[in-house]
Formats: sequence, structure tokens, C-alpha cells
Amino acid sequence: MKSIRRALLFSLLAGLTAIGVLASAATYVAARHEIGELLDLQLKQLANSTRIDELLRGHQPGFDPRAAPNAEGVTELVTQIWDRDGVLVYWSRPGTGLPVPVTPGYATVNVDNRDWRVYTLVQGTHALQVAQAEDEREAIATKTALRTLLPFIVLIPVFGLMIWFAVGRGLRPLFAMSQAVAKRQPDALAPLAERNLPQELQPLAGSLNALLARLDSALGAQRRFTADAAHELRTPLAALKLQLDVARRANDQPSRVAAYDDLDAGVERAAHLVDQLLTLARIEPEALATRAVDCDLGAIAKEAIVARGALAAKKHIDLGLAREAPVRVRGDPASLAILLSNLLDNALRYTPEGGKIDVALDNDGGRAVLTVVDNGPGIPPEERARVFDRFFRGDDREPGSGLGLSIVKRIADAHHAAIELGTPDHGNGLVVTVRFPVSTEVQTT
Repeated sequence: MKSIRRALLFSLLAGLTAIGVLASAATYVAARHEIGELLDLQLKQLANSTRIDELLRGHQPGFDPRAAPNAEGVTELVTQIWDRDGVLVYWSRPGTGLPVPVTPGYATVNVDNRDWRVYTLVQGTHALQVAQAEDEREAIATKTALRTLLPFIVLIPVFGLMIWFAVGRGLRPLFAMSQAVAKRQPDALAPLAERNLPQELQPLAGSLNALLARLDSALGAQRRFTADAAHELRTPLAALKLQLDVARRANDQPSRVAAYDDLDAGVERAAHLVDQLLTLARIEPEALATRAVDCDLGAIAKEAIVARGALAAKKHIDLGLAREAPVRVRGDPASLAILLSNLLDNALRYTPEGGKIDVALDNDGGRAVLTVVDNGPGIPPEERARVFDRFFRGDDREPGSGLGLSIVKRIADAHHAAIELGTPDHGNGLVVTVRFPVSTEVQTT
């Protein structure tokens, strides 16, 4: 399992180590260069403090190059003196064999495959050479440079512990939020406290609270739907039981046939109600979004009109497609067919015999507009805001479940479409207008 704390620790330590290595490399190079300059200065100072005439008279120099050859930071120095004729007249260590100096100052020479750093000082008729082996100088410089890096190397584990505890302290609010969510009961959907949260956690808390609010709304809607469905199903089931009792008590054949006809009508109404409830429950925006395709709204309208042609003819209702502009929308074709079917069923239910129902498809600046117009009783303006509520029925004179327009509204919302209810320009009736956006995509939230 991935750990933020471990990942931060490794990342910070890796960055710190990389910076430390680069800084250490720069420090190491700079330290070796400076120590080399200090050792050069030491050679020069020793040369300037040495009196050539005293060495020629047999006196020892003011320093003993072999006093502590193995002591830390001390190396053996070699001294030679040449006269003007190039004759070696003094040497502190026989066998070294430094070459005759060419120019005064610093030089690096190789003797027997060993490099020497030499400083030459000319005094009168003699030249004084003070030399130091390069490998010993390198050893001193390296040891001193590494000593400057030792504290950083020792402190790396300390830095790791400090980062570990600092990251743990920084993640403590996240752990507290996780525990608060874990301890909640399934029905506890109150928002999380956002006060005193670090700035980095506030977006997470806000998203969780928004999710909890959506869950609370969805569960509330589900509870209301279940309660409403139970209430609405209780009435037709009680009616069916009553009609069944009437049929059982019928003494003659005509009474029995009438009772069975009423029972059949009751079963049909109950089946229609259950079908509408299942349709409403299946309309999930997330599921519709996965089935979104490019739909020909004209073909869907024609199919719905043809499917209800027989019922319209039975009531002598003029049902047809008044206008058909070539419009297409992106959405779920099955859901759009249900939307149009419910609008037509609602219009057929309330339009009187001999009435008229017109379906129109228009293109309003790239927006598909679906219009269904009937000359029925219409819906009073004060009830238009409530007709989309589940189980609301303004006119009880016609049978119905009160779910048709609720299904229409939910499908329209999933397709980002707007529904408007109005009245025809002439006479009574209802005008239902569904306006789809220019580029319709099924809504997923």
C-alpha cells in the first residue's frame, strides 16, 4: 500500500541528499583548492624565513621536516641550495634529486615518477628550493575536505527523523478526518467540520461535504419515492381486493361480467402504475450518459405518433406531426422515446373526443425544440409548478398515476433540456415545449 508519509520522506531525503552531494562536491573541490594554496603559502613562508648563509655554514633550518613525518597534517619538506654555476651545495634529504631551478617561484616537477611542488627563492648568488611531495599534499587536502563533510553525513539520519515526524505532524489533520469519517454511522450524512483545517485539506473536505449532501439528497429522494410509491400502490390494491370480493358475491352472469370488467380495468391501472414506477426508478443520469448517441428526434416523434394512432382514431382525435425541421440531439434514444410517449399519452388522456394534438419539431438557432399542443382542458397557471412532482394529479376525473410529467421532467433534466408549459394562442389546451441545448450531452450529476 502506498504511503504519503513514506513517499514524502523519500522525496525530501532524496532532494536533500542530491543538494547535499552537489554542495559537498563544490565544498570538496573548493577546500582542496584552498588547502593547496595554503600549502603553497607555507612553502613560500618557509623559504623566506630560511637564511641560506646559515645553512651553508652548517646550521640546521628553523624547522625539522622529519620531526613528525607521520603526524596528522605534517609532511616531509625537502630543501636544496644551488649556486650560480648550477652546483648543488646543500640538500636536506640526499637522493631526492630535484632538478636545477630555471625560474624563481612555484613549479611542479617529476622526480622518479613522483610529483613535487617546488618553490624557488633566489638570494644573492644562490637559489633556495623548498619542495613538498604532491601525493602528501593531496592526502592532506583530501583528509581536510572530508572532515568538513563529516557533519553533513552524520546529520542525514537526523534529518530523516525530523522529516518523518514533521510529515506525520502535517498529516495529522488528514488522519483525524479519516477517523471522523470511519466512526460515522451509515445514516450520518452531516457535513464535516471545515474550521481550522489546513488550506490543503479544505478542498477535500469541501468535496466530501458536497458528496455527503448529494448522498443525503439522493437518499431523501429515495425515501420519499418509496413512501409515495407505497401510498399510491395501496389504493389500487385495495380497489382490486374490493372488486374481487364483488365478483365473488355476484349472483348472476351479467353482474359477474361487470365485476370482472372492473377488476380487469383495476389490474390494468395497477400494472400501468407499476410500469411508470419502474420507468422512473430506471432513469439514472449516470446510466443515460453511457448510452448517449446522436438521435434523430423526427424519427422518434414519428414512431411515437404511429404507435398511438389507433388510440387517437378511437377517440376521433387528430394526432399528427405539424412541423418537422431536421433536428438531432445527442442523448439516449430510449429515454427520449419515453419522454415523447408520456407527453402524447398525457395529451390523449385529457383531450376530448374530436380534439386535436399537434407535434412540432423546430430549429431555433441550432437548438432542437419539441412542442406538443392539445386542445384539452389545460393546466391552471397556479398548478404548473407542481405538475412535475411525483404522484401529483390536478384533475382526478381522468385515470392516471401522476408520474408521467415527473418522468418527462427527469429525462429532460438529464439531457440539459428546459420544459415550459403554456396555453395555445387560440382556445383552451396545453402547450408543452422542450428546448434542448445546442450541443446536448446527457447530464451525469
